Amino acid sequence: MTATTPAPTPTQLRLIIETDDFDTALRFYRDVLGMPEQLAYATDGDDRVAILHAGIATIELATPTHAANIDEVEGAPHTPGALRIALEVDDTAQAVAAAEEGGAAVIAPPVQTPFRSLNARIQGPAGWQITLFQELETLEERAAREGFTTDDARDR
Repeated sequence: MTATTPAPTPTQLRLIIETDDFDTALRFYRDVLGMPEQLAYATDGDDRVAILHAGIATIELATPTHAANIDEVEGAPHTPGALRIALEVDDTAQAVAAAEEGGAAVIAPPVQTPFRSLNARIQGPAGWQITLFQELETLEERAAREGFTTDDARDR
């Protein structure tokens, strides 16, 4: 499928997490995981919103087979359709410890993956699972290794 008019490149990605326990979710993402809050508009009473900065955003599209493979690599149970956020951190073990101290349940402890990252999985508020990952090599180093390519260049 080819568009005749190129789509504008997005400049920001926002995941909207609707939660009945706003205070717990805000404390977890802002205070425990360290995402600074930026200004946002809401009205009065229970109309509340927080926009939290999480660095660079990407979208990872995965087939059910790939999602199951990642669950296996991370040592997490496969939960088809689970809502999951992946956050890059400087130190996975430290991030997991802070999350655990902040009340998060550890689904899978840190493990070095075959694709050279250190991943762990925790349970966040409002049903979202969170993969905390620490890159152990650069994109340039990955590009030189077998198996790393773009989908359009991959053999199918």
